[in-house]
Amino acid sequence: MALIKSISGIRGTIGGKPGDTLSPLDIVKFTSAFGSWLVEKTGNKKIVIGRDGRISGPVVNNLVVNTLVSLGIEVIDLGLSTTPTVEIAVVMEKAAGGIIITASHNPKDWNALKLLNGKGEFISGEDGAEVLEKAAKGDFSYATVEKLGSHEINDSYLQKHIDAILAHELVQVDKIQAKKFRIVVDAINSTGAIFVPALLKALGVKEADIILLNGEVNGKFAHNPEPLPQNLTQLANEVNKSGAHLGIAVDPDVDRLVLVCEDGSMFGEEYTLVAVADYVLSKRKGNTVSNLSSSRALKDVTMRHGGTYYPSSVGEVNVVKKMKEVDAVIGGEGNGGIIMPDMHYGRDALIGIALFLSFLAENGKTVKQIRGTYPDYFISKNKIEFESGIDLEAVFELLKKKYKSQPLNTEDGLRIEFDNDWVHLRSSNTEPIIRVIAESNFETTARNIATRLIHDIREFM
Repeated sequence: MALIKSISGIRGTIGGKPGDTLSPLDIVKFTSAFGSWLVEKTGNKKIVIGRDGRISGPVVNNLVVNTLVSLGIEVIDLGLSTTPTVEIAVVMEKAAGGIIITASHNPKDWNALKLLNGKGEFISGEDGAEVLEKAAKGDFSYATVEKLGSHEINDSYLQKHIDAILAHELVQVDKIQAKKFRIVVDAINSTGAIFVPALLKALGVKEADIILLNGEVNGKFAHNPEPLPQNLTQLANEVNKSGAHLGIAVDPDVDRLVLVCEDGSMFGEEYTLVAVADYVLSKRKGNTVSNLSSSRALKDVTMRHGGTYYPSSVGEVNVVKKMKEVDAVIGGEGNGGIIMPDMHYGRDALIGIALFLSFLAENGKTVKQIRGTYPDYFISKNKIEFESGIDLEAVFELLKKKYKSQPLNTEDGLRIEFDNDWVHLRSSNTEPIIRVIAESNFETTARNIATRLIHDIREFM
């Protein structure tokens, strides 16, 4: 059981003692701190909320709603929704901010409060620290009975999000419709089962050509909800069996997009952003951004189109900050997260689907052939669990000392360069783990680099 307080929100397992898990008392405390902080900062008493399809979603949603109403806040409740949809709604509603009730790719016993500012973006580190301090001090008070807030359920944003995607100048509905694509979707028993088929139909894919797997929105995830190859065997087999043109997987809050080729092979989560960026850069010249743990394939594609690639620290808020600094036309993260700034500054699997299908419809290649146009870099993604009390800073200092002869980047954890290969080590903001990510032209080399660093870390621990 765990409770993790980070700058962007609070995440934990359901059940257990207050302070150790995401208990009702902790939900009320952090919602109170965030809601009162927003009102103090902005003078605006409107907050948008939405949730994914988790089992605990209705309970957490009710606690959040009633806490905000008790603060005198006007709550716009989207109900079952997606992270990018809530982000868009915050701006359209002119709200002070938003709360997304989702633990993203974590297992079903987890849930979280993701916190948004008035731009529909994750709050900054500085703002997050203020919210955490307010929660720790209990520095908030509730409204009198005459000044209680209100609760409005608004189910219009599925269509509003889709309408915004259809209006995007790079989304080619006519060409997608003409191709008569057959598509398999793994919705992992969450809100992707509602939003992805609705988007595909709006893009001209016939209902009979949409094969939906794990489509009951009950939060009882049919497999590990993180869209990694080992969790997508059902999707791969169905694509192959049904003769589909493409397989689509999203995570429970629909901000990550992973693709499967027509033969059931993995397109590669790192290459979702690469392919969509390739399409966008063919229409708009400009710069790109991804985080330090993402494949260098994006840099290759960006340079081929005459743009400049910029790395950022891991975390959506850091990618967005760098994108704004360099005026990037597209950015994101190598976990299948695509950020199109002229839609909104947030990872959005739905705009990613529309842009990839436009690319697929326009160039005439199969999904497998598109993947073949990019260099084969292999990324080995690993993690080491650690117990509380471990001095991670000391561990990283020992690693820096051992690899002092190699080029080092300490902007976010530790990234070590080995000629054309690299490894990135960083502690997670949402789980008690150290992520160890290595990339090479050769799969064995990437695995060996990661294994070597994992051994070092365990030895230094």
